[in-house]
Amino acid sequence: MKTTARVLLYSDDRVTREQVRLALGKNVAADLPELDVFEVATQPVVLQTMDAGGVDLVILDGEATPSGGMGLCHQLKNEITDCPPVLLLVARVADAWLATWSEADAITPYPVDPVRLPAAAAELLRARLSQEATA
Repeated sequence: MKTTARVLLYSDDRVTREQVRLALGKNVAADLPELDVFEVATQPVVLQTMDAGGVDLVILDGEATPSGGMGLCHQLKNEITDCPPVLLLVARVADAWLATWSEADAITPYPVDPVRLPAAAAELLRARLSQEATA
């Protein structure tokens, strides 16, 4: 089993990144490796990081500007071979249909929920790490 799971966290808002990082903690579940959260604030750095590989989970801020997480998620899912799961933060329940269009693997609402966010992250990481183990 991997010793760390690399999480790419994108938001242009430093406070949002901090809230997500605090909600995730060092480990989202006892059966999963410790998290290595890599925070980025711009779309170009997201794309560079994804091109470099090694990311197990992507968390995108749907409200980020100028490049929103929904459009970025759609881009990643269509351009990255074997794209890791994407967890999308959305501000409005009405945005759920956009999250579906973006091909996000899961959504979680604002404000950051310290119970729902780590639970969703754990579920996606379990699926990804299980897939990698059988590949």
